[in-house]
Parts: sequence; structure tokens; C-alpha cells
Amino acid sequence: MKELVRVVAVGWGALSLSAGGAALAGQASVPTPQRFTVEADGHPLTVWSRVPDRTEAVVLFLHGRTWSSLPDFDLEGLSLMRALADRRIAVYALDARGYGATPRDETGWLNPARMAEDVAQVLRWIGARHPEMAPPAIMGWSFGSTTAHLTAQRHPELTSGVALYGYWKMPGADLPVADDPEVPPREPTTEAGARSDFITEGSISEASIQAFVEAALLADPVRVDIRRVHEFNALSPDSLIVPTLILQGELDPIAPTAVQSALFEGLGTAYKSWVVLEGCDHAAHIERCMPRFVRTLAGFVREVAGGG
Repeated sequence: MKELVRVVAVGWGALSLSAGGAALAGQASVPTPQRFTVEADGHPLTVWSRVPDRTEAVVLFLHGRTWSSLPDFDLEGLSLMRALADRRIAVYALDARGYGATPRDETGWLNPARMAEDVAQVLRWIGARHPEMAPPAIMGWSFGSTTAHLTAQRHPELTSGVALYGYWKMPGADLPVADDPEVPPREPTTEAGARSDFITEGSISEASIQAFVEAALLADPVRVDIRRVHEFNALSPDSLIVPTLILQGELDPIAPTAVQSALFEGLGTAYKSWVVLEGCDHAAHIERCMPRFVRTLAGFVREVAGGG
């Protein structure tokens, strides 16, 4: 199948075209995921990691709106964390407040500004764990992509570059100030919600979808309550000055081409690329596009965050 790839001002050279899921010669030895606790303003944040025996670059993953890091990024047989760790990239993934193994704080709510400062604290912690390396890259998916943008916009010194995947907010279009309830609703998550990201027929097997559903509902039985979403109105593409990769599933209705185009054209860095993955949608990283997704993301991370 021919892959649709839009790449402009590529800064990381040619990528291997071998199958992204295949074993690599001399690939790293990767342990099972490790769990760490990082404090941000006195609140414990859970960070998961897969760190190879020899690290050549470092990245932090940020999950989406509904599901936490392990179902999103470390699904058995479709682990994006494992795929990058196999390429000697140390991978960390944050469970935001209320998600997965991180408890809610005393407010019961989460908001974008709080999320960005939590990510900044985790980046400092990762940097201290790898003092010989360049600052970690960030890869944010969906809601995590705007969190990654906000963090890098506020703290560009803490990251070597950002990969914005499934970016949903149209630049320049302000979100309304919502009338949030006083008490968080704490609604249960559902199987239908877990299946909702898999839109394109044939892009992923039913067995893999079911595995994701089971892992997601187990990790996140209650939907996290987010308020003050209008804080994302502070996002400005021209204020994003670090190297930037945009990853888009061709058929993703949440991240349409018009949004990606406006984001790409407005970026404040010339070190930018936009890659479109043919035949995949919002969960391209675990669909049939996974090999290309892995090669592209790994190439970017190694280029911008490799070495010191």
C-alpha cells in the first residue's frame, strides 16, 4: 500500500523503510515497564517508563482526553513504548491527575494550565535522570498534543522538540468559557467510548480493539473531569519555537487537514515537518500505520533529542 506522506523542511534525514514492528539487529534489551512517582506542588504523579540498556535519546509521552498511558501507549503486542525503547530511546509516559495510577487532587478537577505545569515538572525530573542527554522530546496525542504545545510554549528550555499527534484545536479559534459545575460529575467510562477512536474499517483487528477496550476500562473506569478548557486559547503556533513534528491520520475527523495546515503554517520554527499516514485515523499509532508511525517518530526523537 502506498503511504501518503507530507514532509516539509525535514530536519532528520532519511528514515529506515524496514517494517516498524520487526526486530532490529542489535536492538536494545528492554525491561518491563517501571513505575515512578514524581511530585508536582506536593501532588504525586505516576510516570511509567521503558528504558533500554543503552539510551541514545529520551521522550515523554502524553495521553489523550479519556484514557491513561498504559492502554494508550503500552498495549500488549502494540506497545509504542516498547517499539521506541527497542530503538534505544528511553520512553516515559505520564498519567495526568485522575488518570490511571495518578490520583485526583483535592479539587477533583484538572485544567490545561495545571497539566502543563505538571508536565514541566516531569520534564525536569527526566532531565535529572539523564543528565548526559539533551532535554527530552515530547509526543502528545489528541488532548495531549495541545498540552505538549502549551508546555513547550511556556517552557521551551525543557524540551528538545515536540511531536503533535492528532492535534485538534484550530489556531486562532477561541474556545468558549464554559459554565463548569461546582462538583465533578465523575461519570463512568464505557466500552462504546473506548471503541470510538477506531473509525476506519480494516485499520486494526477486532482482537486488538477488544484488547484496548479491556485495558482502557480497567485502567480508567471513571472519566476524568476537566474544566477551564478555554485556557488552551493561550496556544499560539508562532510561540512554538522548538523543532516540531505534526503527525496526522489521513482519516482522522478529530484532527482535520485544515487544522494541521493552519498549525504548520503558523509555527514559529523553520524546523518542522508534517506527516500524513494514509488509511488511518485517530489511533494511527496502533493501527496498520504503526510501522510508519514508529519510524517517523523515532527518527524525529533521535535527531532532536539524541546525545547531549
